[in-house]
Amino acid sequence: MSLPVRLIAGLGNPGPGYAATRHNAGFWFVDALAAHAASSWKAERRFSGETSRLPTAAGDLWLLKPDTFMNRSGQAVRAVCDFYKIAASEVLVVHDDLDLPAGTVRLKRGGGHGGHNGLRDIHRHLGTPDYCRLRVGIGHPGQQQEVLNYVLGKPTAEESRAIGDALVRAAEALDTLLSSGWERACTQLHTVPTQA
Repeated sequence: MSLPVRLIAGLGNPGPGYAATRHNAGFWFVDALAAHAASSWKAERRFSGETSRLPTAAGDLWLLKPDTFMNRSGQAVRAVCDFYKIAASEVLVVHDDLDLPAGTVRLKRGGGHGGHNGLRDIHRHLGTPDYCRLRVGIGHPGQQQEVLNYVLGKPTAEESRAIGDALVRAAEALDTLLSSGWERACTQLHTVPTQA
């Protein structure tokens, strides 16, 4: 049995100045996965980013953090896919999403880029929108002209807690995705628990 996802690319901007900003939610997720697996990161010039390898019974699962800045993320994703012969359908891109409230996470397969510059560049480099996404909600500032400062700003303490909890649920859904497939993972992640 092969892995349904072989590459998880977390999107963000490199450098300490961006580390805690909302736009780096994708980095937060893959950093947490690597830490949980006690897997280190390795800077790879040929991939224009850092990679971490998670061995599984079904094969290697690769994590990627591009160091090209958000609007050139596709360069790194394409380089890893070409080297390891990973199909677009085996790629999961983790990114911040303005259209979802902080604390919400959604799996999605294919579709448009929704104006997200990282996804737009991945579309271009892979030549297809047919890859998987994990959308990490960060909320919206309310006004379009405020978006840039908002995504490059730090979440409030309440938002940070909500996003952190959401990333834990997403990691649990990823385990389900790898063991039981896409549909079960979506059902698990998208089902709102009932309040007692």
